Amino acid sequence: MVFGLRYLRNKENMAMIEKGMDPKLNANRPAPYRNLKWGLMLVGAGIGLFLAYFLSEQILRVDHDNPAIYFSLISIGGGIGLILSYKVEKKEVLDKNL
Repeated sequence: MVFGLRYLRNKENMAMIEKGMDPKLNANRPAPYRNLKWGLMLVGAGIGLFLAYFLSEQILRVDHDNPAIYFSLISIGGGIGLILSYKVEKKEVLDKNL
């Protein structure tokens, strides 16, 4: 598998050289906001999980676990984290353009 991927990558680089392109331009560039996005999503999911636990243990006081609370609050928290990440990225892009 690794050899196949390496072979295909080499073949792609050779084709780019034949066409007069620089293969280094196609190299992986770092994505600075990817870590922010994952971090905010995981923090949001953690807060959602904590809120689900708190609601089921302290406020609702049910004897059985309600998985719908856990899944919904984890999803809501992760979504809020992604929205915050989008807002931060958009603000940075707008600040760079001005």
